[in-house]
Amino acid sequence: MTAVTVLGLDPGSRNTGWGVVREQSGVLTFVDAGVIRVESLGDMDLRLGSIFESLAGLLAAHAPGEAAMEDVFVSKNPASALKLGQARGAAMAACAVAGVRVHAYAPTLVKKSLVGAGRAEKSQVAFMVAQVLGCRKILAADATDALAVAVCHLNQRRFKRLSGEP
Repeated sequence: MTAVTVLGLDPGSRNTGWGVVREQSGVLTFVDAGVIRVESLGDMDLRLGSIFESLAGLLAAHAPGEAAMEDVFVSKNPASALKLGQARGAAMAACAVAGVRVHAYAPTLVKKSLVGAGRAEKSQVAFMVAQVLGCRKILAADATDALAVAVCHLNQRRFKRLSGEP
């Protein structure tokens, strides 16, 4: 079976987490992860441009076949939701330009696929990401969240294949 590499993304207007996971024959392997920090750039247009350019570089370096990110959740603060949507758009655009399809998952599904509970704490998700990927490296929360989305996508992909879904 051919290996598939997935770029998981946790976009934000201040920090965008990313994580790369490879699956071959049902075995998941940690490749790399990090955080694109753009808060210090000030204006939103500069932040979005930096997210786009940084992800374009990561896409070129890791050549993932697919990408995954969480769906936007509805926030109590409309301005925050708008900024999150803009960061998400910059990330999606970088993937589209690179020819990488983006798959979106509800935050509760991401947590449930790793921890077994859709309302799991971030620390529980981080622990399970480390267990599933055998990663002993200390990672920022945004990077762990991105890896969780990548693992969720690979789990969903495997389930669809096994159940005969397109």
